[in-house]
Order: sequence, then structure tokens, then C-alpha cells
Amino acid sequence: MRRTLSWCLAGGLAILSVMSIDRNCSGQDKAVLDPNKADADFAVQGEYVGEITLDGIKTKLGIQVVAKGEGKIVGIAYMGGLPGDGWDGKAPHRGEGDVKDGLLDFTEDAEVKAKDGVITIHENGGSLIGECKKLTRNSPTLGEKPPAEAIVLFDGKSTDQFIKGQLDGDLLVQGVSSKQNFRSFTLHLEFLLSYMPTEKGQRRANSGCYCQGRYEVQILDSFGLSGENNECGGIYGIKKPDVNMCFPPLTWQTYDIDFVAAKFDADGKKTDNARVTVKHNGVVIHSDVAIPKTTTAAPVPEEPDAGPIYLQDHGNPIRFRNIWIVEKK
Repeated sequence: MRRTLSWCLAGGLAILSVMSIDRNCSGQDKAVLDPNKADADFAVQGEYVGEITLDGIKTKLGIQVVAKGEGKIVGIAYMGGLPGDGWDGKAPHRGEGDVKDGLLDFTEDAEVKAKDGVITIHENGGSLIGECKKLTRNSPTLGEKPPAEAIVLFDGKSTDQFIKGQLDGDLLVQGVSSKQNFRSFTLHLEFLLSYMPTEKGQRRANSGCYCQGRYEVQILDSFGLSGENNECGGIYGIKKPDVNMCFPPLTWQTYDIDFVAAKFDADGKKTDNARVTVKHNGVVIHSDVAIPKTTTAAPVPEEPDAGPIYLQDHGNPIRFRNIWIVEKK
């Protein structure tokens, strides 16, 4: 029988080395925006890429390691490479374990070790069959400059384009709405998810980008999750992303959103739904998707008038930069 990777991460990552740290005795980590203030598990968390040899056949392998707080780590292995970069789309292999005395220890029939940014995979007591190196992916649109016709909403210098805008150094704090309203447009924004390892689901670095203040493209730390309509990149409550392109928290990420406004007749009756195409970290995750209704928590009702760009405050610290918009005629 051909050996599969089920032993590798269905059972988890074995013996991942991490630094020791004094943990919060309450068990509740605070949200972190500075990697220098993150816990020890943050050093292991991230993305790894390499090759594994099974029955003499070399296969590219991507691994995402997710910190869950208090020494708990989840590992996800993707055959063919990472999401958006080679993954074959088949169900990934998942596993979890606990950090004990500075080591993440599993008891499966393979030995997987992480040290100095390299994961090595051995058959238990046997030869090396794979190695993956840690990397940091950058969106191809990160730092993209606005074209001449763009309206710059935020360039790190002023919050004048937003209502109740607040600065954190040269970054924009969540919970703002643009003073100007828009119909159809192309929007570029860059965002940073806070590191909240002990939180789960909608409590883990939650925000949202609302087109016209009506239709939400979710912002959430869903690194390593399946990618649902309430996770990062999801059109909230409407459609999940075609692929979960969420990078690890404390990594700058991009949304490039092409939005077409809903159409209404002279009596104010909607005749065509709004439509959206979204690139997350340079990968198309929604292509010309119809949005039949506003998001439940939308601050602006669906109507013919233009609406603002709203960056939601859901109680978690999120930071934004390099926000610009090009209106469509």
C-alpha cells in the first residue's frame, strides 16, 4: 500500500522546538500588534514549504503552523504546496499537540521536528523523507502605488478622509468610515491582523471592509482554517472565498476589490444586485459575484444613494495602511 501523509499531520507535528516563556496565568493572552511582544509559540507559527518523498515519488508540500495559545499548536499540511501556490485542493491533513518543556511533542509513527525555521520529517526511527523551510509570503500588490486618477483615502499622514479617524503611528486604527461616498469603484487596502492565539472564531482579530457601508468582505484571523463565508475573504453570510488566502497574523495583507453598485429604477426598486470581484493577497477569491442583500450588521441600508468605505470595529485591534480608490464612471 502506498504510504500517504496521514501520519504526518493527521496526528500532528512532532517535537516542534520553541523558546520557553512565562505564560499569562489567567490563560488569556492580550491582542498583540508587535511581534516582539508575542509569545513563544509565535516563533513556530507560520508557513513552510518543501518536498516529501513517498514511495520514491517527490511531492511538493506546504505546511501551515497555527498558534492556539498556552502552548497549543495546530499543523495543516497541503499536498502540492500552500493555498494559492500549488495546493492540489484536496482535503489537507490536520493535527495538533501541546508544548511541553519547550517542545511540541506528538506520538505518531513519524518524527517531525521544527528548528531554526526548518521542519524535517523522518519515518519513526528511520530516514529523512522530507524537509520544509519557513517563509514569509508577500502579496504581489503590497505597497502598490495609487494611479493618478485615484482618491487617496489614507497614506499614513492624515485621517482627514475619515470620520472619527485615529492614528497609531503612521497606521490607521479600525472603526472608521470614509467622509466621501462612492458608487462603483476599485479599492486597494492593506491590513494587519493582531495576534490573538487564545481566541477562537469571530473573536480572533475580527473586522470587515464594507463596500458602500453595505456589503462586507470579512477581515478575520482565519489562517489555517477552511475558509467560510464568515472568515477572512468571505462575503459575509453570502459566499465563502474560492481559496483561503489568509496569511498569518502580524503579516501585512491586501484586498483589491472591484465593486459594481446595485442598480435601481426611478421608483427606487432594485433591478440589479451589486457585484464584486476580490483579490486577497493577489489571488482572485471572488469573481464577479452577485450580492443579493446587505450584510446584517451593515451601518448603511440598501438604497440607490452612494455609500462610504467602512472599516469595522469589532472590538479587536486591526491596522490599515495604503488605502486608495478609483471611481468608475
